[in-house]
Amino acid sequence: MEYDKTGALNIGETIVKNDLIFDGSGKLVTYLAIFSVITWFCVTKIGYSRVQNTPKIVRSVLSVLSIILIVVAAYEFTYNFTVWGALITVHTINNSLNFDEINLSYPNPETPWNLVFATKMTLAALIISCHAFYIIQRSDKKSSIFVKEQS
Repeated sequence: MEYDKTGALNIGETIVKNDLIFDGSGKLVTYLAIFSVITWFCVTKIGYSRVQNTPKIVRSVLSVLSIILIVVAAYEFTYNFTVWGALITVHTINNSLNFDEINLSYPNPETPWNLVFATKMTLAALIISCHAFYIIQRSDKKSSIFVKEQS
């Protein structure tokens, strides 16, 4: 409805402003970030054997991609968290503090991002990309435990 009225869309603002069931039960964005990480852990637990069976060159490419994602997610998380902290300070000085309505008009001024949403989701992306790198690197190591076959 806001897009129809103003022509602007604040990404993530709807799930930041709403609680899950009742007021005080937790923001939807918090649950989205937590369930994103939990879903990733479950999927990698189920599909770990497929990662072990992929060719080494594919694992190497995926490893490089996960390092790139780690760097980008770490930068974005740090940037969003720093800007969020600075804007909280400014709003506190002006006596107009409302965490959920702090938006950032970056990278596109026509579609600002809610900083609570951006910070929590980039943290989830950072955790997921670090775990992906760990899983890929762990799959390179062969197990040193051998089970003897019974005759």
